[in-house]
Amino acid sequence: MAKPKKTPRPKAETPKGFRDYFGAEVTQRAEMLSKIAAVYHRYGFDALESSGVETVEALGKFLPDVDRPNEGVFAWQEDADSDKPGDWLALRYDLTAPLARVYAQHQNDLPKPYRRYAMGPVWRNEKPGPGRFRQFYQCDADTVGSGSVAADAEICAMLADCLEEVGIERGDYIVRVNNRKVLNGILDKVADRVFRVDPIDGDSEVIEKSIGVGKSALHSIADDIMRTLDKLDKVGVVGVVELLTDGRQDASGAFIPGLKIPPIAVEGLVKFLNAKAASNSVTISNLREVVKGSKQGEEGVDELEQIADLLDAQGYGPDRIVIDPSVVRGLGYYTGPVFEAELTFEIQDEKGRTRNFGSVAGGGRYDDLVKRFTGQEVPATGVSIGVDRLLAALDAKGRLDKTADGPVVVTVMDKARMADYQGMVADLRQAGIRAEVYLGNPKNIGNQLKYADKRGSAVAIIQGADEHEKGVVQIKDLILGAKIAENATHEEWKDLTNQYEVPLDQMVAKVLEILALYR
Repeated sequence: MAKPKKTPRPKAETPKGFRDYFGAEVTQRAEMLSKIAAVYHRYGFDALESSGVETVEALGKFLPDVDRPNEGVFAWQEDADSDKPGDWLALRYDLTAPLARVYAQHQNDLPKPYRRYAMGPVWRNEKPGPGRFRQFYQCDADTVGSGSVAADAEICAMLADCLEEVGIERGDYIVRVNNRKVLNGILDKVADRVFRVDPIDGDSEVIEKSIGVGKSALHSIADDIMRTLDKLDKVGVVGVVELLTDGRQDASGAFIPGLKIPPIAVEGLVKFLNAKAASNSVTISNLREVVKGSKQGEEGVDELEQIADLLDAQGYGPDRIVIDPSVVRGLGYYTGPVFEAELTFEIQDEKGRTRNFGSVAGGGRYDDLVKRFTGQEVPATGVSIGVDRLLAALDAKGRLDKTADGPVVVTVMDKARMADYQGMVADLRQAGIRAEVYLGNPKNIGNQLKYADKRGSAVAIIQGADEHEKGVVQIKDLILGAKIAENATHEEWKDLTNQYEVPLDQMVAKVLEILALYR
C-alpha cells in the first residue's frame, strides 16, 4: 500500500513586492501620521476612513476585460465560477478615487465644500523595485466643492507645514507649483504656429504628415509631450529637444525615437521650460509672455499669480514655495494648478552614487473625477504625501529617533513569587512606564538580561530572596552598562557602576530618573 503523500509545508516568506514592518518602524510611521494628521486637523480638515476595497467600476482607471481587470490593481470577481458572476472588486490603488465615490454617494449629507483627510495603505499591482513596494501608505487631504484658487494655495501652505512638522528643515525642501492650463496654452500657441498656412514654408497638410496629427488633434499627444518634458532633470534641455524632435541615444547607446514635432513648435515648449526665474514674480511675467494670446494659458498664469500672492500674504515665500514650469508630472490627470514637494538634499543611492532625494508628495486640482458619478463637474483639489518616502528621507538625514524604547524588564528570580513581580510591574505601568515581567524560562538570569538587551530595554529590575527579605530591588541601567563594557578600562570598570540598590517604595522614582537620561 502506497504511503500517503505528505502535505508540503508552506514557505515562510513575504510575497514579492511586499514587506513586514517591526517595532520601531511601525512606531515611527504612527508618529509621523499623527503629526501630519495634527496639521490637517489644524487646517480644518475632517478625517475619513473609506473602504479598502472598491468596485473596479468606481475606481475608474482600470476596467475589466474578458478574464480579469487590466494590470495595475489587485482585483477579483465575486462568484466568478457561478452562473451569475458578481462585480469586479479591487484593492484601492490610491485614496482619491474612493473620495470621489464617497462624495458622490453622500453629497447630500456632507458640508460643501467638503474638506477631508485620509491615511492608510494602498495597493499597486506593479513591478516592484528597490524601495518600491506593492503596498505602501498614503496621507491625503482634499477640498471638494470649491473652485477658488485659495483652496489650492491652502494645500501648498499645509504641505510645507507638514514637512516641517515631521522634521524636514526649511532649506531641505521646496514645494513647486505649476498649472495644466499654462501648458494647454503653450500647446494652443504651438498649434497656431505650426499649422499656420504659409505659402513659403508649406501648408498644414505637410506638417500633419510629419507629426502624425492634425491641428485639431495636437492635444492628443499632450501626454507624450509632458512625459518628455518631465525628463528635463535627467537629460537637460538639449536632450528634451532631441526627444521632442528626431530622437536621441541614451547613455547605453540605445536609440530612443522622438515625437517628430517640428522645431518651430519646440521653440515654444523650450521657452516654457526656461521661464523659471529667481523670483515668482519674474517667472510669472515670463510665463505670461510665453502664453500671450492664449485665453486658457493666460487664465492659468493668472491663477498662478493669485496663488503666489495668497501664499506671500501668509509668509510662504519662494524659499519654501515656488512657481516652477518644469513641474509636469501628473499634468495629464490634473485640470488646473499642480504641486509637488521635493527634498533638495543629496543622498547616496544603493550603488554609492550621489543624487537628490526627490519628490515625496504631489497633488493638484482635478475637476472631473466626481463628474464620473454625478454627470456634473465638481471642483476639487488635494495633495498626497508618501509617508514611506518621508521616513526614508528622515532616515537618510539621520533624523529618525532610533533610540531603543524597549520596556523595563522585571526579572523573575523565584517562580513562586510571580505575584510580587506582577505587583512591581503594575506600579511601573501606573506611573506611565512601559514595563513587563519576563515570561520565558526564568532558570538563568543571564538569559533574562540578554532578552532585555534584545528588547532594547534601558532598565532591568532584579529582586532575589535576599533583596525581598530586605525590602529592596536591584535596578540595572543597561544602556550605561553597555557603554562601560565597551569603553572603560579594567581599572575604570571597577570604579563604575550601572546597578543601584533602592528600597522597593523608591523603585518607580529611580526608574524614572534613569529613563529621563535617555529621552
